[in-house]
Amino acid sequence: MDLTVARLAEMVERAKELADISEDTPLDVLGLSLSGLKPKDKQQELEDLLRSSFPNLAKSYVCSEDTIGSIYTASPNGGMVLISGTGSNAHLINPDGSSYNCGGWGHFIGDEGSAFHIALRAVKIVFDDMDGLRKAPYPIDDVWNLIKGYFKIKNRGDILPHLHKKFDKSFFARLCVKLAHAADEGDCLAKYLFDEAGENLGRMAAALIPKVQTDELKSNPFKIVCVGSVWLSLTLLVAGFLKGLQRANITFDINLVQLKKSSAFGACYHAVDAVGLQLPRNYPDNFDVLVQYSYKSKCLCNQ
Repeated sequence: MDLTVARLAEMVERAKELADISEDTPLDVLGLSLSGLKPKDKQQELEDLLRSSFPNLAKSYVCSEDTIGSIYTASPNGGMVLISGTGSNAHLINPDGSSYNCGGWGHFIGDEGSAFHIALRAVKIVFDDMDGLRKAPYPIDDVWNLIKGYFKIKNRGDILPHLHKKFDKSFFARLCVKLAHAADEGDCLAKYLFDEAGENLGRMAAALIPKVQTDELKSNPFKIVCVGSVWLSLTLLVAGFLKGLQRANITFDINLVQLKKSSAFGACYHAVDAVGLQLPRNYPDNFDVLVQYSYKSKCLCNQ
């Protein structure tokens, strides 16, 4: 935590210098939206350390987890963030500050819809088919060759170090990039993997839909902020996503959006709102709409 505090202070002092603010003049409020800050005690610990170590940094602090910054960059009163990168997670914030999660439990028991899970499913489906345990839904030859090339292996036994002693989650997850290329080129098994991932992500969103609170959130339309590199393959995910999403009884329109500005904007908005300050903002400038869901027609439409 001490190193984190020092780096944050350095960044703030650099920002003050760029804004021609004296180093001795504290900011009215500093908003921090950082990974690992979900527990309230961690938020308080960070604030206490900043105050004691750098008393002139800021008058007030609003510390929160990283998903808060993403949500408040797109919406003034909450929404949902749906993460699909190396791992996966869905997080809902309501206007009253109540929050709910679906997923985010790590690769041992979760991470469905993530790059790692897509890669792992590719290996699992191929191996099960070759074992005769469970026939793959489509021919495995191209995906198996892709797996061998990526891991530089000649047979299935050669992959075992990558599952144990040499396990590297990020490296394993990057197999997903190769699978996306294969899917784009028409390989049926690779396309199946992304359809399955899309459905898992849709299910995660659907699990939180019943917890969406008040008409204020539902009327704009409701925004789901898509974060993570797997969303670069949106066209491969969208059919499965719709299938998973429709497990919920949805009574409002939904926009899947992608931020085009840093989630630091959301951290700043959240902070000034928390202490009652005013700050000009134009939310539509902060994101692009990827896909729109109409609850009346029950379909997804590309923007």
